[in-house]
Amino acid sequence: MDIKDVPDWILSLDEEDVEFIKKFVVNSGSLKEIAKVYEVSYPTVRVRLDRLIEKIKLNDAVDNEGFIKFIKQLSIDDRINLEEAKLIISKYKKERDDKL
Repeated sequence: MDIKDVPDWILSLDEEDVEFIKKFVVNSGSLKEIAKVYEVSYPTVRVRLDRLIEKIKLNDAVDNEGFIKFIKQLSIDDRINLEEAKLIISKYKKERDDKL
């Protein structure tokens, strides 16, 4: 899969979130099984999943901003690398959120 084909919501996640999603899929979406894997309670896993869902929803809403689209396009065009793009976008989002 080429970088330009990777959905934006995936690119916004950190490695820990991606690993959680991988384990979730491998365990057929069973929160009960995920709780066993992480050795935590079911409610703890549910909270983690809810936070991940909100993170993805927020990213979908934010992705329509022009500056973020511009930075992502620079990455797609190989003018900056993916890690630099993530760093710039993360800094931008933090400063924007601090103003709200």
